[in-house]
Amino acid sequence: MDKKTILAVVLSVIVISVGMSIQMMLTPPAAQETPVSEVVPVAEPLEEPAIHMISSTDQAWDTGLPGSFIAIGDNPSRSPFIFENEEFIITFDPVGASVSSIKLKKHLDGKEPVEMLFRSPSDHNAFLLYAGGDRTRPLDTVFSYSVSGNEVTFTRNFAVVGEDGRALPGHFTLTKRFRFGGAGEYLFEIKVGATNSENKAVPLSFDNNAYTLAFEPQIGPAFEKLDNYNYRRLYIRNDGGKRTQPKLSNGIYQTTAGISWTAVVGKYFSVIAIPDATRYTTTLAERSDENSTVPQTSSIYLTRPAVRSASFEDTFLFYIGPQLKQNMDIYNKADSNSFQLSELHLEQVLDTSSWLGWLETILKGVLQLFYKVIPNYGVAIILLTLLTRVLMHPLNKKSMASTARMSALSPQMDELRKKYADNPQKLNEATAALYRKEKINPLGGCLPMLLQFPIMIALYGLLNKHFELRGAMFIPGWIPDLSVPDTVLTFSFNLPFLGNQLHILPILYATSMIFSMKLNPSSSGAAGSQASTMKFMMYGMPLILFFTLYNAPSGLLLYWSSVNLISMLQQKFTNKKTVLASAEKDKDAAKTLSFPVNKGKKKK
Repeated sequence: MDKKTILAVVLSVIVISVGMSIQMMLTPPAAQETPVSEVVPVAEPLEEPAIHMISSTDQAWDTGLPGSFIAIGDNPSRSPFIFENEEFIITFDPVGASVSSIKLKKHLDGKEPVEMLFRSPSDHNAFLLYAGGDRTRPLDTVFSYSVSGNEVTFTRNFAVVGEDGRALPGHFTLTKRFRFGGAGEYLFEIKVGATNSENKAVPLSFDNNAYTLAFEPQIGPAFEKLDNYNYRRLYIRNDGGKRTQPKLSNGIYQTTAGISWTAVVGKYFSVIAIPDATRYTTTLAERSDENSTVPQTSSIYLTRPAVRSASFEDTFLFYIGPQLKQNMDIYNKADSNSFQLSELHLEQVLDTSSWLGWLETILKGVLQLFYKVIPNYGVAIILLTLLTRVLMHPLNKKSMASTARMSALSPQMDELRKKYADNPQKLNEATAALYRKEKINPLGGCLPMLLQFPIMIALYGLLNKHFELRGAMFIPGWIPDLSVPDTVLTFSFNLPFLGNQLHILPILYATSMIFSMKLNPSSSGAAGSQASTMKFMMYGMPLILFFTLYNAPSGLLLYWSSVNLISMLQQKFTNKKTVLASAEKDKDAAKTLSFPVNKGKKKK
């Protein structure tokens, strides 16, 4: 969970809890064979441009300057085609030997497979090559391709342009090969290589760099805006095994240090790039454009040092799939995946509440257990909330009892404040003496609340990003997906601070919070500045949290609303019990007082 979000929630609860306490004081699987891939043409061939070149001078593709490259040979078809296996539906584009679409068959976005490439028609495809370290002009030559089993291979011959602007004798072959794993594997391999036909050094050098392999522009699913509940984060795992979130300068982070992998991470899906042992320059880039259909891009660039050999082949691995540990940790043991990979530790991209990760795991197990009994995650969330409140009832009971006892001291506190209005020190001493006499701990109502924070934070982290909540329906027609806000109406205009969508759960949450606080004994009987403080606590805090959580996932708000409703029932029960106990106490006191009076009358 985002640290800022955790801090905001914790501070909000602390403000409420401590504020109430102060007020009381003042006014008391195994790898399988991949099936044969299916190739389906999806576009008609178009006319192939005559030449495409790489310039060693200014990185332009079509200058014809000496030292640049020219594609030679027959013009291949530029029609995109589809490769499909058990996990992916991938649209390959011969132009640049690139990929224009990656869909995950087992994960849906609505009724369709989720699209992992979020791009506009004008954006570049994924896995294009760039000259040297340049990231503006991709190699858009059309490649020949072949498909065999789980491999897709692209090739094209290039010649070097001489001083007279013509192709020199001989050529080199540039190859890009994609290889996919078995069932249940979301990781695949990309090999980029070149071989010189005359056994001479392949002249790939542009400012001491050979080429850049890019993943761009953004990972899916598509979004309109990013926030704490729908985000894209960039991570790097260094050679020492530590995961960090790099700091970008003007939207760019660049390092020549060795890395294990780098990733673009969303709440439910991620793209992880794993280079080989070559010392690449790693560049991470973010760019925002409110006028684009892709509001923010998050890209990875791996730049290879210059090549000075007759042939070379570089290996890159890419994980493009769900944020699920079971799909990632299979690459920690060689016998668990078809690539024989080990110790990649891709699961480190998963976001948890760090020190509370173990508690999230326990609560997740209980949530899934409830789901097995009643296959509705909304019901499972309510049952989990009820269970946690039952387990925390002793603490809640102690807190409520302390609140009630503090509230009962309001008349004495009012007298002390009047008596020592001009002497704060005496007032504090008299207040402390009153607490000692009544055996009351002024923090008794606050400490139990603080002890509940670990469970509250762990549940917040779990319900904010639990993968199985994606597309999980609670109530048809109202909450069809617990991982997103419960949009019941979309306006043609924007509401201030809220946007153009109407959500019901935030309203229910804020309303239930107000009623829950109204039932608290400390909310009545206050006067003066204390009354103003209580009024803010009762109405101001729910209003602040209403705006803070307005776009929160439905599952998270369902939990918070359930907490408020259960707290209301507990508080009503405690208040009723306190009233009955007080009445019984007054009745006993009245009997004690009346006994000697009656006895005296009899003597007369």
